Amino acid sequence: MRMKIRYMAAWILTAVWCLAAAQIVWGSSDIETEASDGKRIYDMAGLLDNTYVQEARRRIKEYQEAYHLDIVVVTAKDAQGKTATEYADDFYEEGGFGQGDDKSGILFLIDMDNRELAFSTAGKAIRIFTDQRIEDMLDGVYEGASQGDYRAGVDSFLGDVEQYCRAGIPAGQYNYDTETGKVSVYRSIRWYEALLAVCVSAFVAGTACVAVKRQYAMEEDEKQIRNLTMAYRADARFAYGDEKDTLVNKFVTSRVIPRNTGSVGRGGGYSSSGRSSTHMSSGGRSHGGGSRKF
Repeated sequence: MRMKIRYMAAWILTAVWCLAAAQIVWGSSDIETEASDGKRIYDMAGLLDNTYVQEARRRIKEYQEAYHLDIVVVTAKDAQGKTATEYADDFYEEGGFGQGDDKSGILFLIDMDNRELAFSTAGKAIRIFTDQRIEDMLDGVYEGASQGDYRAGVDSFLGDVEQYCRAGIPAGQYNYDTETGKVSVYRSIRWYEALLAVCVSAFVAGTACVAVKRQYAMEEDEKQIRNLTMAYRADARFAYGDEKDTLVNKFVTSRVIPRNTGSVGRGGGYSSSGRSSTHMSSGGRSHGGGSRKF
């Protein structure tokens, strides 16, 4: 009898423990993920079929290795009271995503709660995916998502990621902090600029070496000899005379300088085509990106 009671008690304790563990799992936040799992696609809203998810994960892994950026796709049915941008930023940070010291990467969120599409960029990805490129990417993912074809939206996202990562950081790119107004300009040296610098440096150094060599060799050309001789001539004189300048006529020309419409005041006068707008997340890190309702 005692054995039966102990046996039943053990089963009851086991059942209670399992229920508690299940409650912990069910009650946890959707954002609690681990970047080490290697998935990179979290279809919590059930919008993608498993076959496509496996295919997309292979593409993402290939792009990660080629461009040294983290790439994440998330679908959510409950934004937990957050905006799409806040949810995307938090998911990226709390999931531990990003490559390198600056945690570079981009996250694409399909938010079914807010009915919104959002991108969150970090690190080097902020400079690659400028505001203009983000808008173009939103055009692509919106076309599929607005029709309920979420697979087409993810395909468009991955295709744009490959295209822009291959193109690299555009010329004239700068980060603009929308909260402080601070501008961080991307400095880069093109191969032809480096070649020109080397050639100019070599020319200047060569000219200086030749001049020093000629001076130490005491080589004097005809002009130098003539100047030295004139300095010791006894009859060398200077003659001064009075000359007057008379103003004959005066012309004044006026012109209107057109306003430069290709710049933006909020970005400090820089071209808007290379701007990457950034903001601070709830975790205190800088993110770029953008969003659009669908």
